[in-house]
Amino acid sequence: MEAEARICYYLGANTPSGFYSLYDQLIDPETARDVRILKGGPGCGKSTLMKQVGAALEERGYAVEYIRCSGDPDSLDAVVIPALGAAVVDGTAPHVVEPKYPGLVESYVDLGACYDRAALQAVGPELKGCMKGYKACYNRAYRCLTAAAQLEEDVRALLVTPALEAKMAKRARGILSREIKGAGDQAGRAVQRFLGGITWQGVLREYGTVETQCSKVYELSDTYGLAHTMLTCLAAGAMAAGHDVVACPDPLFPDRMAHLLIPSLSLAFVSTTPELPWPHRPYRRIRLDAMADGELLRRSRARLRFSHKVTAALLEEAVDALGQAKAMHDELEGLYNPHVDFDQVHQRGEEIIEAFLALEG
Repeated sequence: MEAEARICYYLGANTPSGFYSLYDQLIDPETARDVRILKGGPGCGKSTLMKQVGAALEERGYAVEYIRCSGDPDSLDAVVIPALGAAVVDGTAPHVVEPKYPGLVESYVDLGACYDRAALQAVGPELKGCMKGYKACYNRAYRCLTAAAQLEEDVRALLVTPALEAKMAKRARGILSREIKGAGDQAGRAVQRFLGGITWQGVLREYGTVETQCSKVYELSDTYGLAHTMLTCLAAGAMAAGHDVVACPDPLFPDRMAHLLIPSLSLAFVSTTPELPWPHRPYRRIRLDAMADGELLRRSRARLRFSHKVTAALLEEAVDALGQAKAMHDELEGLYNPHVDFDQVHQRGEEIIEAFLALEG
């Protein structure tokens, strides 16, 4: 099913300040109709159930948005079916989700009830011992990300000048005049999604999600993290014209935009680096690096090379620490899995599918 999961985002990210959550933007509670919040510990089948629900709804022709887990991108933290106003989400820490309209829109699903509690007593000492050091691995990763972010911020502070910001804003206005014609009756809205993340598998980016929603892709070649100013201008212009946008923050700097999707126009702006280039020929390529002060770049060449090299090493260390945390979590799930009634988990999934399909019409 993973190969068919075409629209994939993240709502959580490993950042310098720790786990950063966008789960409050999963689905608009004012328009949502049925949201199931899963509760339960490791290995109890939360991701399995969400894959089951997503596959069933896709088979019936619905577009499904898959929210990957930043701790393990092969697992899911949520599925959203926008056409039905429905979603299933893992509401356990660190991305705790609580209902706004309990019983009316949201309801809990207790998968902890699928554990065989009597059988778990036999592996109690192992369960209590196998996660020692887990939190320390994440703290090490966050320290590495903090150091990497400080180096990147040093570079950005060097290169971002009023002249550069004026250039990017002017370029953005030119793009808007070409790509967006007319104005809507009301302003569009923005929803935030991470397009990728820093994970135990490395620094990932879901370019397939962009391709699925947007046929026209502007590649912003951006070695130094300069894209935020241009993307902010583009997002404001698109929303002023009545278009909804997907604003994708940078995991290292969650207060800054790294990518922008405008699905109603089939238009996207994706910032890329030499390590994560756009895999196809873009509609247009804009070299943001070349818009920076050329003389400043020449004078700072050694400093920029040093920052790039050390930042890459710090990210590699962060990924290694996240890999160690993942191994510990796998060990814990391996102890729990044999003592979970997955037939009961599957039945809970079937009940959710039936309830979602009842929303049709």
